[in-house]
Amino acid sequence: MKKNESKALCLLGTGSDVGKSVVVAALCRIFKNQGISVAPYKAQNMSNNSYVTLEGGEMGRAQVVQAEACKIEPHTDMNPVLLKPNTDLGSQVVLHGHAIGNAEASEYFKDTKYLFGKANESLARLKGQYDLVVIEGAGSCAEVNLRSRDFVNFETAHAADAPVIIIADIDRGGVFAQIVGSLEVIPERDRKRVAGFIINKFRGDASLFDDGINYLEEKTGLPVLGLIPYYRHIEIDPEDGMPLETVIDPPTRPLPGKINIAALRLPHISNFTDFNPLIRDEHISFHYLSKPRSLDGYDALMIPGTKNVRFDLQWLKDTGWEKPIHDFAKNGGRILGVCGGYQMLGKQVHDPFGIEGDPGSSEGFGLLDIETTLEKEKVLSRSQGNLADGTYIDGYEIHMGQTRLGSDAVPMVSVKSRNQSDMEDSDGAISKDGKIEGSYFHGFFDFPDFRNRYLQKLSPTYPAEDAQAAAAFKQTQYDLLAEHFEQHLDMDKISVILNHHA
Repeated sequence: MKKNESKALCLLGTGSDVGKSVVVAALCRIFKNQGISVAPYKAQNMSNNSYVTLEGGEMGRAQVVQAEACKIEPHTDMNPVLLKPNTDLGSQVVLHGHAIGNAEASEYFKDTKYLFGKANESLARLKGQYDLVVIEGAGSCAEVNLRSRDFVNFETAHAADAPVIIIADIDRGGVFAQIVGSLEVIPERDRKRVAGFIINKFRGDASLFDDGINYLEEKTGLPVLGLIPYYRHIEIDPEDGMPLETVIDPPTRPLPGKINIAALRLPHISNFTDFNPLIRDEHISFHYLSKPRSLDGYDALMIPGTKNVRFDLQWLKDTGWEKPIHDFAKNGGRILGVCGGYQMLGKQVHDPFGIEGDPGSSEGFGLLDIETTLEKEKVLSRSQGNLADGTYIDGYEIHMGQTRLGSDAVPMVSVKSRNQSDMEDSDGAISKDGKIEGSYFHGFFDFPDFRNRYLQKLSPTYPAEDAQAAAAFKQTQYDLLAEHFEQHLDMDKISVILNHHA
């Protein structure tokens, strides 16, 4: 690749969940290991799995993972437009890290020119700062009904003057139709930008697909740049799915000899990555539960964040969860609520402005002496602090609610810093018996100090993990990902595509 000349490479998909985010992360680490200054970019992301940057801006976690693969700090320019679904038809629109309102899909797609222009400003800044920008598309690049309003896929590729590599998923079947059909329905201008294909999630003997590769190359006149085997040995946070180890509504009960943790699988769950470190811990049996059941035998219950607190609170009551939750608390079970889950544990949640739906108030579970009011301004903060015993915690806050504590609750966290500014504040609440806890902090299980403290309360014999070992483990996973892809990609051809694209 030529030095001192900013380039872009665009990875688009034949559909959703074909592995675009992971392929981009892999290429980012490969290029980084080659000594290239590289950054990720996705013009528009749709996800309730978000993160707060050092500047206090909100962005999708997929681009955070990709930035980590590049060994750079995440910035909202890497994901300038974020849509956070809060109903079946509508989303909150986040631009350059800050919410600008809510929109239904029909309204949003009427005119996307303004957002495209703003997204291009971010792209230009990244191209000015890095030698290479690796671009991820969204969904299918061949949605003919949306093409005139879709700025995330080929329009971004055109704006960046980037060659396009199309990713297809062979595991779901129909890979030939995915690739040939996508090329067939896209306009000629888009088709000319396609430089090759990556076939993802292959299982079995690769030599048995040689004829398939020959067919695709002869049919399209374009190279297959890689046949990527399915893997299970690498732990990279997915964009919107849960880790492969995730167990939902298992027929089995809690397991003897393990720390057993349940989490409620809410309809509008957000930032489920909060619990990924627990899911992947061999000492823990972690179950997501959506269907009401007795919580006997579990050591702890987690109530996650949600993009629609009052709706999901009512859903829990309507489906029969209220009694098992109260029974678990009455029997001395530990409950931790995160963000929206924290609000649900209180006495009431008020939404006077209709932030998440119709204005009104909802009765909470009454397990914490707190009351929450949803307000118009969203709190976005990278935050640090300490628990009462001095344990350091680090995380990020994304919430519309302001919570007031009553006399029967004490703060969970003494906040020392928000968005790199020192302060003395508090967050969260703990019940008098110490068994019910809630906080606005996301991501605290990512840090061994808090994770060790919490799990040793559940099981004193839990082996503490070293913080440096945890950080090294994450970087090792990105290197394993790069190694896996590099073994199966034709990086020489990809470099030629980058250097000779006109």
